[in-house]
Amino acid sequence: MPRLDPELLRLAVKDPAQVTTRAIDLHANAHDASHFLLIPQAVVTAADAADVGGLLRASAAQGVPLTLRSGGTSLSGQAVGDGVLVDVRRNFRDIEVLDDGARVRVQPGVTVRALNARLARYGRKFGPDPASEAACTIGGVVANNSSGMNCGTVDNAYRTLESVTVVLPSGTVVDTGAPDADQRLRALEPGLHEGLGRLAERVRSDAGSAERIRQQFSMKNTMGYGLNSLLDFRDPVDILAHLIVGSEGTLGFVAEAVFRTVPRLPHAASGLLVFPSLEAANASLPALVDSGAATIELMDALSLKVGRTLKGAPAVVQDIAVEDHAALLVEYSADHSDALAALREGGEALLPGLGLSAPAAFTGDAGERGRLWNLRKGLYASVAGARPQGTTALLEDIVVPVPALGRTCRELSGLFDEYGYENSVIFGHAKDGNVHFMLTDGFATAAELDRYSAFTEDMVDLVLAEGGSLKAEHGTGRVMSPYVRRQYGDELYDVMRGIKALFDPAGLLNPGVLMDDDPEAHLRHIKTTPAVAEEVDRCVSCGYCEPVCPSKDLTLTPRQRIVTMRAIETARQAGDTALVAELERDYAYESVDTCAADGMCQTACPVDINTGSFVKNLRAEGAGRVADGAWDAAARHWGAVTRGASLALTVVDKVPSALVAPPNRATRAVLGEDTVPLYSDELPAGGAARRRPAPAAAPDAVYFPACVGSMFGPAGADAGGVQYSFEQLAGRAGLTLLVPDGIDGLCCGTPWSSKGMNTGQETMQDRTVAALREATRDGELPIVCDASSCTEGLIHAVESEQPAQGRRRLRIVDAVEFAAERILPELPEHGRLESLALHPTCSSTRLGLDDALGTVAGAVAKRVEVPESWGCCAFAGDRGMLHPELTASATERQAAQVAAMGAGAHASCNRACELGMTRATGEPYRHVLELLEEATREGAGTAPPGPRADTL
Repeated sequence: MPRLDPELLRLAVKDPAQVTTRAIDLHANAHDASHFLLIPQAVVTAADAADVGGLLRASAAQGVPLTLRSGGTSLSGQAVGDGVLVDVRRNFRDIEVLDDGARVRVQPGVTVRALNARLARYGRKFGPDPASEAACTIGGVVANNSSGMNCGTVDNAYRTLESVTVVLPSGTVVDTGAPDADQRLRALEPGLHEGLGRLAERVRSDAGSAERIRQQFSMKNTMGYGLNSLLDFRDPVDILAHLIVGSEGTLGFVAEAVFRTVPRLPHAASGLLVFPSLEAANASLPALVDSGAATIELMDALSLKVGRTLKGAPAVVQDIAVEDHAALLVEYSADHSDALAALREGGEALLPGLGLSAPAAFTGDAGERGRLWNLRKGLYASVAGARPQGTTALLEDIVVPVPALGRTCRELSGLFDEYGYENSVIFGHAKDGNVHFMLTDGFATAAELDRYSAFTEDMVDLVLAEGGSLKAEHGTGRVMSPYVRRQYGDELYDVMRGIKALFDPAGLLNPGVLMDDDPEAHLRHIKTTPAVAEEVDRCVSCGYCEPVCPSKDLTLTPRQRIVTMRAIETARQAGDTALVAELERDYAYESVDTCAADGMCQTACPVDINTGSFVKNLRAEGAGRVADGAWDAAARHWGAVTRGASLALTVVDKVPSALVAPPNRATRAVLGEDTVPLYSDELPAGGAARRRPAPAAAPDAVYFPACVGSMFGPAGADAGGVQYSFEQLAGRAGLTLLVPDGIDGLCCGTPWSSKGMNTGQETMQDRTVAALREATRDGELPIVCDASSCTEGLIHAVESEQPAQGRRRLRIVDAVEFAAERILPELPEHGRLESLALHPTCSSTRLGLDDALGTVAGAVAKRVEVPESWGCCAFAGDRGMLHPELTASATERQAAQVAAMGAGAHASCNRACELGMTRATGEPYRHVLELLEEATREGAGTAPPGPRADTL
């Protein structure tokens, strides 16, 4: 391959800074969810379609391959390359809803979940429903012809696509939805136009080819190019549009696409049917399909054994001694309750005749349905997460005609045994004859690769002998590219080669993907996963964490933090000290300093990794004894620290910012930006002391006001802050609160935890838990905290306490949840604001408080809106003050949506997050309980608070 000249790429885009060749960027972006690894020579973040066209021309001029990359959830290696890697996710996130939701125009960087969130208000949804919907992007859906659990071959990307705007390898842009699209294609690309018509006529005139295509695409099939487009459409421009679907980035760049949407069915009922064998489960499929089942998911015996170990596994699985059993998870869905009742009745009428191994029923209860689906969706996480250290999880999918499914699964299990692949579960979409299976191995030594090669050959023979396809959903990629010819035969393979030559005659767009004449191509470029840290070694590089990561558009994502650390370890083991040094040089800022450590990644991770915990440990390793000792001293004198911080903010608040900024910036330059916070105008004056006299009456709860409220005062000189508001609300509800003695010196421990200051964290947690034990009479009373992150911190502090026989566990409740359950029902009727923009926090989400938050917000305003692009604000205590660029990046899209709402008030449930959102939007964010107190104040006859005497 020719050596790339990055300067030519910089000339091809609007901003030369979009092109990077730093080692950390190359290695961080090199990984997708597959088991392949190629390191690109350059990574470019394209700004728009024109940039992509310029990059295509620049790479072709140099003879260097180019790979397009969006979500990177691809499992077959189609999102990695060793030339130019172009990020087409970050700047391609626009959605335009058309025809009241019946159609939608969408750019490739939008995730399926984000698109469905936009369509939900119209009662519509996107047709494809891949399991990776939280992270996979529309660009990837089109590139792979994604389907999913429900859509089958009816509502997949191919069937629901209306038009695409494509940037061809030549740089030509074609909007296939334009009225004159076919004429323009003929004028701009005459060879392509003529060639597509010629290839279509070639397959139409060959009865054998036409029949083979129809048979292959009667099933889910993502193997090779979508040759069905040559039969389904007449005009070359329509053939082009549908050939792009499933082309895996080898024919052009999809700048945007228009889809027909499908109805969102709001009513559903699910049931788990357990059979004595795979064959018995398979035999029941025709009757279940005829009964109108929307989804039928298969789980083999090993899946059921694994499922029994999952938290909250359904009783039907726990109660059966699994031997050769199999199960079908069946779901009915409808647009109204009567229709669902009829479907459910029909399904239950079938059950006595199916020969089930355990009693079964269909439930519409959301909790029960959630547990059933967690069983199915948790299989990948459980098996992949439990794989031996240093091994790779390889998830494959195949499809066969439904009558052959049971037989195929049995033979596949036999291959696992023959080749020694243990814990290889089989699960998938039985209604479509499509199943997934997983192999875990090192795939590194000659013996491991020989075993994998031999297994693959036998698996290919098995599937093709049943008239199936080697790829149903995940795309051909690199893993099956050598087998396309075997599946389709020489004639249709030659047609596919003709398609590639028409679009990309130089063969530089994603080479090695979808077709490869090297019979061992699938054995090359397999990545290794060296152990780096127990907290993250389970990572399978799926990228589910990335959409919820606040630093995703600034520095690294959780996946990238982990894979870069693996790259460092791989280089170290190889003796490449230069690469180790280069990666470590940039890792501190890119990974450690700009991680919010909010744990939101864990909420999305299928193997339950909290990369924030990993980063905290890195901070602890880098802190040193002096810093650790200083923070331990702070823990022992926390009251003085918080009073000093409060006083400093109050003094600075009275000084013009022009006088504050220069010395502040100078100090940051000397002592470090990760040490000294940056002052900004929206910061309030200092807060008040938290101490309160003991109540005269017996307390109903112990109140732990968060110290962030004593450092940062309320928004507005006349506001009382959340502590005042919560105390007033509790009083109106007839509840008595006890604030612990010494509260001004207590903290949940989060500031130490987030910085990796373990000694001080332990000191503070011990002091706080001891005080809470005394205040609660050894756990008799609940403890209520008024900042969601501190609620979470207190829970962790209590969990770290050494267990003692007969001792009650301390109960921590967030003030929002406490208000929803015990205060709201006792409050008088009151007026409400017209509208409220609400910002849930990462902690409220992790703690499951968002429903309660919505309930309280609903008592404040008639209309409560959460931005569609809501995410962690990344203020993270003082992280947003140390690195304001992090909060600016994390909140950019959300802030724009908040501005468009024009809400009358803005609220959250954590003072630090309120500050972050105030900075981002220019609107004063306050704790939702402050707004509730004001809304109910008139009915309670309480005077508004004046300035607090104990502020200083």
